[in-house]
Amino acid sequence: MGVDRKQIAVICNYKLLPDRVGGMDYFFWAFDKKCKENNVEVDWFFPNYSNHDSYTDLNIISSKQESAFEVFVLNSLEKDYSLIFTHFVELCTSFYCKLKKQTAARVIAVDHNPRPLKGYPLKKRIKKRLKGWLYSKCIDQFIGVSTYTTHEILKDFGSSLEQKTSVIYNGIFIDHIQTNTDRSDKFPKFLVASHLRESKGVQDLIEAVGLLPEPVKSKLTIDVYGEGPYEDVLKARVNALSLTKVFAFKGSVSNLNQIYGQYDYMLQPTHMECFSLSILESLAANVPVITTNVGGNEEAVTHGENGYIFKAKDISKLKDIIEDVFSGEKYIKVNTRTLIEASFSIRNMVENYFKLIS
Repeated sequence: MGVDRKQIAVICNYKLLPDRVGGMDYFFWAFDKKCKENNVEVDWFFPNYSNHDSYTDLNIISSKQESAFEVFVLNSLEKDYSLIFTHFVELCTSFYCKLKKQTAARVIAVDHNPRPLKGYPLKKRIKKRLKGWLYSKCIDQFIGVSTYTTHEILKDFGSSLEQKTSVIYNGIFIDHIQTNTDRSDKFPKFLVASHLRESKGVQDLIEAVGLLPEPVKSKLTIDVYGEGPYEDVLKARVNALSLTKVFAFKGSVSNLNQIYGQYDYMLQPTHMECFSLSILESLAANVPVITTNVGGNEEAVTHGENGYIFKAKDISKLKDIIEDVFSGEKYIKVNTRTLIEASFSIRNMVENYFKLIS
């Protein structure tokens, strides 16, 4: 007699893009493989279908029409699932109670969402607390991808959720990330790897560089990888400050894992973050990170040890750090990859999620 296979679903409002393969894609592939090896069948609900890379191995159920993602999911659930994960789906909405009516599965909601630097406006805070009261009962467990995120879940939806809220850190697949084996302690090379929108704070970096002494600016190079709606604004400001010899906009690339190690430091002046995979990838490449004190950044970066932390929007402080690092007055000596291998690997992430399947 064969062993019954468990059936679970992963509902993920995450568009599959061949030219944007990152940490979450590697997690999905590794988690699916782990499940198959342990006689667990996974149905993956995505907004679109793609067969790039290891997505060919996943059983993907995708929308064939321009309907709301949650509506599509509710109309497509057919199997008797024992467990349902949600990723990148708004927490505490009526969707979860409709899901509960349709299935007897345990529902685990994973929160990947960053919060605004100054928090939500009062009206939205009240609305979220009301949603927590109405709909949190339909979610069996909340997972935050950082300690910061779990605190924000309780702040948003109510401290009564503490007993069913826990942390599973995001992880990265480090085996193919090429490392910097000869980090420069003077005249280092910098990169930015970010979606180019206002909340990522690249405009603060441009202003900080504009304040640097001319001898520094004349030798400094910062390569910016990424695209987004704020790109034209950033380029215009670079031109206005005569910094075109400093900043090079490289666009989106699919091989950042091979690129990080060509640099000495990563700059991430973000205003809001949940738990940044690009920070983890940079550290895994033995490239220290200069970033802000928002979200879960300080759970991965320790000031003066594997990078430098400054207060978000503090342009003057950012300018001082860049100047000190560029001159060699500040210098990170440790191999930053060690922490990632120990605490933030895809392997750890997969094992921790798999433990929830019981």
